[in-house]
Amino acid sequence: MAVPKKHTSSARRDRRRSHLALKPSKPVLCSHCKQPKVAHRVCNNCGYYAGREISSPEE
Repeated sequence: MAVPKKHTSSARRDRRRSHLALKPSKPVLCSHCKQPKVAHRVCNNCGYYAGREISSPEE
């Protein structure tokens, strides 16, 4: 049977949820121009993704 809501303190509840926070994503280097980019996205600097040119670079 579940414990009533008021029997669980906010500190205990928040400690239990401490590992649920989102962690910042780490940038990876583009294989074409070696500039940092978001993983699994087209590079904003050169327009390449997975070794192929997907779009022209934004200027």
